[in-house]
Amino acid sequence: MYHHSDNIIARSTPPGRSAIAVIRMSGPGVFDLVARRAGNKKFKAPPKRQLFFSTLFDDKGQILDEVVLACFPEPNSYTGENIIEISCHGSNFIVQQIIEQFVRDGARPAGPGEFTMRAFFNGKMDLARAEGVIDLIDSENRSQHQLAIGQLRGGFSERIAGLRDRLIHFASLIELELDFGEEDVEFADKGELEKSVIEINSFISDLIDSFSMGNVIKKGISTVIAGRPNAGKSTLLNAILEEERAIVSDIEGTTRDAIEEVIHLDGVAFRLIDTAGIREAGDVVEEMGIKITLEKIAHSAILIYLFDLALSSIDEVLADLENVAKPGIKVIVVGNKLDLANESQLKAAQGKIVLPYHFLPVSSVEKKGLQELKNLLIEHFHELDSGQTDTVLHNSRHYNALLRCRESLEKVIEGLKAGVPADLVAMDIRHAMGQLNTILGRGISSDDLLQNIFSRFCIGK
Repeated sequence: MYHHSDNIIARSTPPGRSAIAVIRMSGPGVFDLVARRAGNKKFKAPPKRQLFFSTLFDDKGQILDEVVLACFPEPNSYTGENIIEISCHGSNFIVQQIIEQFVRDGARPAGPGEFTMRAFFNGKMDLARAEGVIDLIDSENRSQHQLAIGQLRGGFSERIAGLRDRLIHFASLIELELDFGEEDVEFADKGELEKSVIEINSFISDLIDSFSMGNVIKKGISTVIAGRPNAGKSTLLNAILEEERAIVSDIEGTTRDAIEEVIHLDGVAFRLIDTAGIREAGDVVEEMGIKITLEKIAHSAILIYLFDLALSSIDEVLADLENVAKPGIKVIVVGNKLDLANESQLKAAQGKIVLPYHFLPVSSVEKKGLQELKNLLIEHFHELDSGQTDTVLHNSRHYNALLRCRESLEKVIEGLKAGVPADLVAMDIRHAMGQLNTILGRGISSDDLLQNIFSRFCIGK
């Protein structure tokens, strides 16, 4: 349990040698703590929202470091409390000495995410926006960054809060009728109420449907490289990554297990998965590898089916695609070893491999066609992303809450159509509101839930 009346301190920049490190303190008495150690006579508590150049001293009057003090008086700070950020030289020794000195003066080392937790408790942000902070810190490409920044800036929260306010209005009208039940007064138009709940439920369903894309963006677009043995799958993976990541051999069945690597293309993360060749297995281990291949394909967003352009039968390729290309998976059919194929083999492939598949000839060895393949991957991502709502759901906690909210709203719709008593309808509306409240962090009393959320944060944020 956090104590919000005490002063906390933590390093906010990563450990290691650097030009500058930042130490952050938050709490009611942080300015007084720093004033005792600061050699700058102009620094007095409480200071204005400004910067001070100062020297910090230890108990013996020895200089700890020359620093810059950034002061943020309450309530206009990140946490809503008094905050001071100490920019010192980036020596681990100096940072540790400064922190230890203020801990001896009465500050407490902050826990993971405690600064953001205080911001949540002090009303500076709701829980959904707070979760956007950690997603922003963890973002590794433009798509992940856009998801996180949208949540941090409150776009998702505003939509959820708007839905919640509409449900509050509906619930208040129904409960007014219950209060005046003996007088036979009707405050809510049941037809309009049903129409509005259907609209809300439809929007929530769109958000729920967007979760698969949000999850894909967050974790990387699952892109499986599959095909028969010796088609050059591992060579293609190495060529795309521009490094020797997978073992390449002329021996069929060299790849026995799936190998995963992430590549960033145009700000999008693609999780490339090199798999075992698809054929009749020669032993138990290879059979397990082929089973994993088929499972990876079934759960992929994009399938790169690779075949030997010089040796493979096109009819055999099409038969394989019938078996492995499932609905909803974007398929790129890559004819590899273009350098060994003749013109007639290329034309045969181009004539038979048509939509819904995209055919592309490449030479992994000579690095031909690789940029076109990367462009196709980006194009397929945008096709997957099209048709989504403006707000894309990517947080599993929000997803589960919206699923439960939708269940309650469907009960409301069924109840209105069936003419069930108003008190039962009101109960289902309140339950739906409660699920939206958990997303925003309103009325949450579970310390375990908050601890679980904020434990994902780094110390100092």
